[in-house]
Amino acid sequence: MSRKPDTTMQSIKMGEILIQSLSRLSPRSLARNPVMFVVAVGTVVTALLAGAHMTQGVPFGMDLAIAGILLVTVLFANGAESIAEARGKAQAGALRATRENLQARKVTDKGEESIAAGDLRKGDRVRVRPDELIPGDGEIVEGASTINESAVTGESAPVLREAGTDNSGVSAGTKVLSDEIVVEITVDPGNSLLDRMIALVEGAKRQKTPNELALSVLLAAMTLVFLIVVVSLVPTSGFVGIDPSYSVLVALLVCLIPTTIGGLLPAIGIAGMDRAMRANVIAKSGKAVEVAGSVDTLLLDKTGTITLGDRRATAFETTPGVAAEELRDAALLTSLADPTPEGKSVVTLAGDQGSTAKAGEDVRFVEFSATTRMSGIDFPDGRQLRKGATDAIRNFVVEKGGHYPDEADRLAERVAQKGATPLVVAEGGRVLGVIALSDVIKGGIRERFARLREMGVKTVMITGDNPTTAAAIAAEAGVDDFLAEATPEQKLKFIREEQQQEGRLVAMMGDGTNDAPALAQADLGLAMNSGTQAAREASNMVDLDSDPGKLIDVVEIGKQLLITRGSLTTFSLANDVAKYFAILPALFLASTPALGALNILDLSSPMNAVLAATVFNALVIPALIPFALRGVRFKPASAEQLLIRNLLIFGLGGLLLPFPTIKVLDLIITVFI
Repeated sequence: MSRKPDTTMQSIKMGEILIQSLSRLSPRSLARNPVMFVVAVGTVVTALLAGAHMTQGVPFGMDLAIAGILLVTVLFANGAESIAEARGKAQAGALRATRENLQARKVTDKGEESIAAGDLRKGDRVRVRPDELIPGDGEIVEGASTINESAVTGESAPVLREAGTDNSGVSAGTKVLSDEIVVEITVDPGNSLLDRMIALVEGAKRQKTPNELALSVLLAAMTLVFLIVVVSLVPTSGFVGIDPSYSVLVALLVCLIPTTIGGLLPAIGIAGMDRAMRANVIAKSGKAVEVAGSVDTLLLDKTGTITLGDRRATAFETTPGVAAEELRDAALLTSLADPTPEGKSVVTLAGDQGSTAKAGEDVRFVEFSATTRMSGIDFPDGRQLRKGATDAIRNFVVEKGGHYPDEADRLAERVAQKGATPLVVAEGGRVLGVIALSDVIKGGIRERFARLREMGVKTVMITGDNPTTAAAIAAEAGVDDFLAEATPEQKLKFIREEQQQEGRLVAMMGDGTNDAPALAQADLGLAMNSGTQAAREASNMVDLDSDPGKLIDVVEIGKQLLITRGSLTTFSLANDVAKYFAILPALFLASTPALGALNILDLSSPMNAVLAATVFNALVIPALIPFALRGVRFKPASAEQLLIRNLLIFGLGGLLLPFPTIKVLDLIITVFI
């Protein structure tokens, strides 16, 4: 998968992040996050206490310090969300700047004129020279050039685009590296790929997903429990031997509630959408990315996803009594007038195997056509060579007075059982053998399916091939199941059966109007950007690269989102447990000497213990922002393996980290206070 380098952070200014973080201090914004809302209320309470004590002449340093630390805690949490959002906005801004600054050299009857790219209309022709950006989506009508398409696809390797070929299409914002070309614009302003990318980026909405909502409810419930516990300490603080200061109790509450994951939760979700965006996949909502991580069944088209998408000649099979060299040379000669990729591959294979056959002079080539389904060559001496589909060659042999042997049928059947397409070669009334055309399996695809299987994802190949061919390709690729001779209606039926009978979440990719019902029915529908408007509207994700294999990458991005959220939640809760054992013994030591055995940190005083824990609580949020934005390293594994990994790395790490850190902070506080 080609991913865009993460350069958006370079365009994000810390001043803007600070302004956005301050703007999120409004009660309406804070109310969306109950945990941070409690911290914000605690900030206001301690700040008011500091002001009251200042006017009364009472020492207020502790109150002011706690208020400042809590404010910083809220700002760090707001900053995490602001940075995550700014990354997406920076990408949209860069795309918009690229579009607005484009200039075009329009070709007219009088020569050329320079105009803004936005003034181009469908049918206009523009001339583009090396090191210039292409001003609009179109087709090359003159010349050929290597083009850097990284502005759109993120892939820096140049690609060849040439007039009159299947690779003549170009996109606005891409850069011509060599040679001069003339491009005919094929879209009106507002409909280019660049425009659609900007619209999709800016139209993506940040919505809490069901799992995120459930986790938010859990965190709110935990916060409420600790709020009740701390409030109950107010009338009993004198009896349990702790400072009755309200500021200390507020700080204690903030240390006990799950502030770390509460502050990072929005950023984790936004960052998941951003990772999809950098893979050139636009998620219309955060829910789509999360669903991708929960997918149970993956429907994959064979052509272009599992296979390379074009059939290639891979073997020659001779009939009895025919030399391999004779079939090889005949296959080459009959393919000279076959311009299809399959025909070219036959010439390549024959040449690789040492054929040096030449057509000679005064020959007549028979070009391939969809009507005859044959190609060939006629020699002056009356010899006729033909290559084509089984039934077409059968009719040709019979017309020439020959006999079509049963062995040719057996060879063709054997080729088909291996997942290939047979082409028969004949000389007049004599069958020479069969050419195997194979839709080559993509390298590494079997290993990727194995990785998905480890994660509990079932892979299903969809193909229009007959069941025999489909079964052979499915076995070679390593998919779990296949749907042969599939129609749009069958796809829709299959998805519904998986969802209703098996209770599974289903993902699929499509590009045509006939795919729209299945895309809408699937839990995750990924549409190709090159597809129809109906397909894009029915889906909840759009792949700007229009890469049929991108669906596998999307699932892995979704898995990484879930793993990141689970890992940081484990770390945060383990942190809280560690803070309980770090500060509670120090707080209650005076009233309960038996707790001295648990005071393993030997903190200098109860007040310093609370202050050190509060500082640690604030600093851990920015320390984890890179993990939230980049995502915890993804490694395919079963649910049990992921649980063990979380407990060992993030659980144990979160449990151990606070102890030395709080002790160091306590020593620093002792020096300065």
